[in-house]
Amino acid sequence: MEKYYYAFLLLASIAVPMIRSFEPRIRFWRKWPAMFAGIFVMMLVFIPWDIAFTRHEVWSFNYNYVLGFYISNLPVEEWLFFVVITYCIVFSYEVLRYFFPKIVFPQFSLTLTVILGVLFIVLAVFNTHRLYTLVVMSLTGILALLQPLLKTHKTWLTHFFLTYLVMLAPFLLVNGALTGSFTEMPVVSYDDTQNFGIRIFTIPIEDSVYLLGMMFITFMVYERVKKS
Repeated sequence: MEKYYYAFLLLASIAVPMIRSFEPRIRFWRKWPAMFAGIFVMMLVFIPWDIAFTRHEVWSFNYNYVLGFYISNLPVEEWLFFVVITYCIVFSYEVLRYFFPKIVFPQFSLTLTVILGVLFIVLAVFNTHRLYTLVVMSLTGILALLQPLLKTHKTWLTHFFLTYLVMLAPFLLVNGALTGSFTEMPVVSYDDTQNFGIRIFTIPIEDSVYLLGMMFITFMVYERVKKS
């Protein structure tokens, strides 16, 4: 039964959002084309990154916990991870926008994204010897600093950050399950010489920035396609 572990985590994660996608108030299913466009573009960046880091053993997979089907040396569950987790995030974003439409703080969102962008770039500059830290901080820092140029703080950035805060706990729960919080051996193991070595329970702190980078790419595409 161990081989179903990763697949079960994904199924449990998406079950409720998928069922509630047809709820008449949110009608999330009507936003699927925009969402899948965002996921596709995000995966164009994150899948090659995942493949390269797996090849260079920045992280690795315990094959006892996966079904045994691989694409470019990645378990099929790892490909589905990006779809499932992002689906849950975008669904939660639309729910928050529906129930809290008046929570809009453009100046705060602008300031926050600039501070985060500068912080991530600085951390990247001082950690060029740690590959995971360097790449995730550089990419997410650049994406954060793009937001003022795109003026997203005037439209969706407040709800974006609110969604990030709301989804951080379930993301860490799923990631904790993958990194060994509930099993004797982790599904995903990290080479701590390539990251800060600071863990939230069993989760490298960089993973929280990784999530933010995934979200930035997805929502930049999602909002643009949704409007068109």
